[in-house]
Amino acid sequence: MNIGFFGLQFSFGLQQANMGPIYGFLGADEATIPLLWLAGPMTGLIVQPIVGAMSDRTKSHLGRRTPYFLIGAIICSISLFLMPYSSALWMAASLLWILDAGNNITMEPYRAYVADRLLPDQRATGFLTQSAFTGLAQTLSYLAPTLLTSIVARDVLDANGIPAVVRIAFVIGAILSISTIVWSIWRVPELPLAPAERAALEARPSTVSSTAREIVDAIRQMPPAMRQLSLAMLCQWYAMFAYWQYITFAVGRSIYDTSDPSSAAFREATLTTQQAGAIYNIIAFAGALALIPVVKRLGARNVHAVCLTASGLAMLLIPSTTTVPLLFVLMLGIGIGWAGMMGNTYVMLADSIPPERNGIYMGIFNMFIVIPMLIQTLTMPLMYRPLLGGDPRNVLLLAGVMMIVGAVATLAVKAGGRPERRPA
Repeated sequence: MNIGFFGLQFSFGLQQANMGPIYGFLGADEATIPLLWLAGPMTGLIVQPIVGAMSDRTKSHLGRRTPYFLIGAIICSISLFLMPYSSALWMAASLLWILDAGNNITMEPYRAYVADRLLPDQRATGFLTQSAFTGLAQTLSYLAPTLLTSIVARDVLDANGIPAVVRIAFVIGAILSISTIVWSIWRVPELPLAPAERAALEARPSTVSSTAREIVDAIRQMPPAMRQLSLAMLCQWYAMFAYWQYITFAVGRSIYDTSDPSSAAFREATLTTQQAGAIYNIIAFAGALALIPVVKRLGARNVHAVCLTASGLAMLLIPSTTTVPLLFVLMLGIGIGWAGMMGNTYVMLADSIPPERNGIYMGIFNMFIVIPMLIQTLTMPLMYRPLLGGDPRNVLLLAGVMMIVGAVATLAVKAGGRPERRPA
């Protein structure tokens, strides 16, 4: 069921590992780089609630969610293939908008599809398995350029200054994006609706205005526990987005003593950061599987607070790190935090929303991810030089503090406590 998530997250991993350096190779200014990442939060804010609501009411021979998987995967594959051929900043930024639109069309119907098939006491296993696939996919996507240096020299550059190994990695991602989704659809088709569910679905209007009204009504009727998650989500996703944007630039300064994106030292910093990303993602892969029995025993809320604290402490220590081995050790904390973010929050969410509105609430919940990203994107250029001294290492310090605040906020959520077992 979650194989398709592998291809989707391979795409996200390529973005996280490479878009910052790609913008640097194309001549972007460090202070304004967050604005070039605006595509993710904006498309998520617009696309996911609409697609989530539409997937709740879609009637097709493929099912409610499947048509969106296919459309999104096709868009992702085309965009991934074209991205490394970008000849200017505007082209790379435009393709990122299209790529993120495709990812968002796929993402929330996919989460709703998993929730549709699982009983309450199976959700920890389902969503943490999905988190494990996220870790595995992003491990390989982060590591792909380094592995490719065994057959293509790392200093071989295309005409636009982007390394050839990055281009090949994006082509691999384009193939995986569509093929894994098709595999999941073929192997695990959606469950057919019960007659009562189909009758209720057919009784609901399918117009644009009715979809908009349903989104507004769902926001108004949002379960209290879902509202309580908003502060924790704000802190953790603000921090993680800042980390992805500036980790390469921070490592370039702290370990390689460079701030020049055109230098060989910066390309080395890029590969080191990608290797570090692979490490934290493989930790997230293993950690998500290891967390399944822990969450079932202790509850997603308490476990998630510990995960965010570990990530925050790692981010606070990275700016003072001057050796690659120590950087890799700190990825343990980042990986544990990432496993929790991709699994525990959805366990808490699924426990608090009505099953018949899985699609729309999964889409609305994504607003809790993209709005923090949007806030970070718009505020970071304003504070980067006046408050953070134009130093990307200070961005990571801010991210670490935000993660720890998010851990405290998680403890106030009235969901995800010690689970009750379902009677046999």
